[in-house]
Amino acid sequence: MRLLLHWILSALAVWIVAHVVPGISVTGPLAALIAALAIGLINATLGLLIKILTFPLTLLTLGLFWFVINALMLKLAAALVPGFQVRGFEAAFLGAILLSVVSALLQWMVMPSRRAG
Repeated sequence: MRLLLHWILSALAVWIVAHVVPGISVTGPLAALIAALAIGLINATLGLLIKILTFPLTLLTLGLFWFVINALMLKLAAALVPGFQVRGFEAAFLGAILLSVVSALLQWMVMPSRRAG
């Protein structure tokens, strides 16, 4: 149940970011759900591998290079998901940052902490 809620909140974050960031668009709720799934799978597999391989560069840039990697992963997800578009690197860069923030805020507001109890 928690995984399903996480997926829906991620799709809602994609939907919000698509309405806020110029250059990012999503055609509907189904496209947002599929985009959230694709972004999650890409970040969990390819994104993780790239982050491990580029860790020295990330240290050199004090973590700022991870924003570039996240933007590239967002562009890749847009290339794979019909109905989800990211036009330009600037939109991907801003969208990746905003997507992280919005997703974290939504999960903080909706999902209870596991430590609370």
